[in-house]
Amino acid sequence: MKLRRYVSAFAIAVSVNAIGGLAVFAEGMPAPPVSRVEVVLANHHKSQVATLNEEFVQAGLTNVHFQFARLGQPPQNIGLGRDVPADKAREAIRLALKYNLGVGILLPERLFPPRFVTIASSNYDDTVEFPIDHAALVQLQNPDLTTEDFHRLYRTLTSSSAEPKGRY
Repeated sequence: MKLRRYVSAFAIAVSVNAIGGLAVFAEGMPAPPVSRVEVVLANHHKSQVATLNEEFVQAGLTNVHFQFARLGQPPQNIGLGRDVPADKAREAIRLALKYNLGVGILLPERLFPPRFVTIASSNYDDTVEFPIDHAALVQLQNPDLTTEDFHRLYRTLTSSSAEPKGRY
């Protein structure tokens, strides 16, 4: 019984040491500005995956994962994590406008990991959707906004003291 405890303790100590070593190794490597981009597009874009990938990479959004709606047009929404740099967020908005026929809904950053971007996700219901008009969208696209200013505006646009309307 004691031998089993010692072996378990040794295995845990080795695991903790290995994880600590990986953490030290990872400290020297810079984190990408955007960790993941998930995009849902209409099915007619399915044949353009190489072109889409290239355009997203040129915009600085490298870890892109595409899905294609079988029928119809995906929702015109976008969600950004709290640490997405303003220039990358503006690129995501530009690409959403180009390939998803617009952006009419913002999803709050609290729903996402810090450096995550989603375009046209159907995973969220109307209780967390915040409609955005053209004027507010133009404000978000202002190249003079710093990352802090961009996210301050984004949080303002995605917060409401009103009770949710709709099904719930």
